Amino acid sequence: MKARAIRIEKQGGPELMQLVEVEVAPPGPGEALVRQTACGVNFLDVYQRSGAYPMPVPMGVGNEAAGVVEAVGPGVTEIKPGDRVAYQGGAPGAYADLRVVPAWRLTKLPDNVSDEAAAALMLKGMTVEYLMERCAPLKPGDYALMYAAAGGVGMIAGQWARARGFKLIGVAGGPEKCAKAKAAGYVEVIDRSREDIVARVKEITGGKGVPVAYDSVGKATFETTMECLAPRGMFVSFGASSGPPPPVEAALLQKKGSLYFTRPTLATYTADPADYMASAKKVLDLVATGALKAEIGQRYPLAEAAQAHRDLEAGRTTGSTVLVP
Repeated sequence: MKARAIRIEKQGGPELMQLVEVEVAPPGPGEALVRQTACGVNFLDVYQRSGAYPMPVPMGVGNEAAGVVEAVGPGVTEIKPGDRVAYQGGAPGAYADLRVVPAWRLTKLPDNVSDEAAAALMLKGMTVEYLMERCAPLKPGDYALMYAAAGGVGMIAGQWARARGFKLIGVAGGPEKCAKAKAAGYVEVIDRSREDIVARVKEITGGKGVPVAYDSVGKATFETTMECLAPRGMFVSFGASSGPPPPVEAALLQKKGSLYFTRPTLATYTADPADYMASAKKVLDLVATGALKAEIGQRYPLAEAAQAHRDLEAGRTTGSTVLVP
């Protein structure tokens, strides 16, 4: 069988992504063949493509998608041909119209969850789930800080916080993005283009700072995040859109108030199939009830994956981005 897929021969700029025709083998034991209808675009894809995360090449690109099962391999009983499914994680290569996927990664979609919504929500929603529920768990009423509040993860985080009663403070650039984030569920949104982030965080929290800060920006916000934390606060560094954060000195954590620093990954928190399915279920349950909605800001044909990456890296996107095979 032939499939159309985005591949790279070496890591580097968006222009290295090429739409090619590849041969797809029938699904083997524990696998399923999925006809993909929507592919999610994430900063993780950018890190893997660019070389920020060294990867073996040549390789596919992309980490989440949704579609319909066409065939299953031996031993697969949890899904069947015709099932609508979505997945995230595993080897990169989700930017494709047809793909073989480990069956344990496939989650059946409720009837009221569209393929595009699932493709936009699986990876980012499961990221929010592990960050807020397991990595640095929040309780109703807790303050926390989230950067890129109008981005893909950020918009889901705002809705998640509203559903769970967390007081999430967002950071976004410009009035339009701040308004979108506020509507998503943030209790306050700081406009980084005209406001002092540290001063506003201290003002909002009565001078205390936040007990948890989720930082997806990296290098550019490292010092600011440190200053926003309350004593014994947790710095959760889970992205690097501005470049990797600097090395963390133990003495600095002590000096700034006995702080904690962690650099988690979704892959670690969903490596166990039981953890993976539990996380996916939490996301899709919130989607099914309407508490979590896909904010798809832009759609591109599969052939325009390079432009999608350029726009994402340049900050020209809002909400989630989807490729349509």
